[in-house]
Amino acid sequence: MSEAAAFRYATALNHLLRSGSEQRVLIGDSWTVFWAERPHDLETALPNLFGEPKADDLELGKRDIATLYRAVNSGNFIVGDAEDRVHVLGLSPSAARITIRFWETAPAIELARRVHQHFEDLRIVRRSIDLEHLSLYQLLQACSPRGELDNLPPSLGGQLVGAVLSGLPYPVTLLNAAVQRCRAAVRKTRTDEKVTYARAAAIKAWLCREYRRVGPSSSPNDKELQPMLDLSNANPAYRLGRLFATLEKIQEDSSPGINATIRDRFYGAASGTPGTVFPTLLRLKNHHLGKLVKGRAIQMERLIAEIMDGLNDFPAHMLMSDQGRFAIGYYHQRQAFFTKRTNAPEGKANGTDATETDQ
Repeated sequence: MSEAAAFRYATALNHLLRSGSEQRVLIGDSWTVFWAERPHDLETALPNLFGEPKADDLELGKRDIATLYRAVNSGNFIVGDAEDRVHVLGLSPSAARITIRFWETAPAIELARRVHQHFEDLRIVRRSIDLEHLSLYQLLQACSPRGELDNLPPSLGGQLVGAVLSGLPYPVTLLNAAVQRCRAAVRKTRTDEKVTYARAAAIKAWLCREYRRVGPSSSPNDKELQPMLDLSNANPAYRLGRLFATLEKIQEDSSPGINATIRDRFYGAASGTPGTVFPTLLRLKNHHLGKLVKGRAIQMERLIAEIMDGLNDFPAHMLMSDQGRFAIGYYHQRQAFFTKRTNAPEGKANGTDATETDQ
């Protein structure tokens, strides 16, 4: 490479990485820079969608999401054309040098479709107070101990950005981190959750991409996860998650205002080694059912029977992917319990009351 060429690319890179640049984002240890052949919406929209939300402009992400979805639906951008090539470069420090983490270049509309698919993979039922679209920074923050990205593998941020932009499977490190946080998180208040919205979204997205990569197996119980509770999903791990949420709800209903539930003591074992705890939990539930009014007790017993239909045994051990399915089943069932139902038969099928509302 000539000195003139080296000078030009170094000058351009320094310009993209300059302080205050809207075409860069730092996630983990990786800087990612974005540029196009000519001015384009995606040059600044993508950094805003990936990075830490700006506290002084929370509407910025919504505008960029609207730009992205409008482009995917119509094929048009406000600034730039669909076929303009957009370039993305991921960099990370390595001793005294800079390492190229990834390099992606594609027509703008293709990148928009890949990022759109990422948000569709993340889509999962949520409370009205939760953000509809989570940035990569928020996902990683939810999956890291104490919410500090420094506690995650340094390369995870760059790997995740690269997977989103290339449309490839997410790194398995993301699944491991999300599942481990669900198991290890300590509730500080009674309303805190182990399987939070962001962790559930990360797990669901990973499992959906893995399902599309591998394809359906020979098992009739293998299917892609849906955003909301799926009564037809017979996957044992998903069913066990639903069962655990139901047993917890019975305990909560029998002792209103209880500070600690089976979630605090048994979630880790129930999701990792179900055979060691579920027989005990099913015996304990009889005591809790005895405290409920007769109609509610019958309703919950029917729900347990529906969930356990087809469950032949409790596995001695579950793989990390199945622990993820357990988390989604648990999360879906919890959300169903606390979502107002307008359809009474469906509410009964999900073990909910028409009077129950958002958490």
